[in-house]
Amino acid sequence: MSVTPIDQLEALMDSKEGENLEFKKAKNKYDFEKLVQYCAALANEGGGKIVFGITEKRPRTVAGSHAFKQPERTRAGLIERLHLNIDFSIVNHPDGRVLVFHVPTHPIGNPVKYKGVYWQRQGDSLIEMTEDRLRSVFAEAGHDFSADICANYHG
Repeated sequence: MSVTPIDQLEALMDSKEGENLEFKKAKNKYDFEKLVQYCAALANEGGGKIVFGITEKRPRTVAGSHAFKQPERTRAGLIERLHLNIDFSIVNHPDGRVLVFHVPTHPIGNPVKYKGVYWQRQGDSLIEMTEDRLRSVFAEAGHDFSADICANYHG
């Protein structure tokens, strides 16, 4: 028996919302700027999903969403602003349309910035990345040994 998109969605609905997963009811619309900030934060947290059309409080239910009626256009706008290969999927659930944006992790050593801010999640909020968190992302790239001067080189 194969797993359907609806089965996958229902499993996702049971997951804990956190740094890598965000649910938004967004019955009719959602602010694009806020979406860009969430996508930047998700990328900075290692990637994840933002799901529209699902209630935020448990037990979650499908509310259906009319937000981002042209998800291809929304995706193009996200890619243009964040320079990440963000993708989306649509689940046509019997209770309504569910739109999921799939956000990859940031490039190694390069946190994602939007409008001058490196975003991260803290609980249910979006905040500017802390200095500690920024340093840890920059350090992911490790030391660039090719930039070191060779002390015993006589060439």
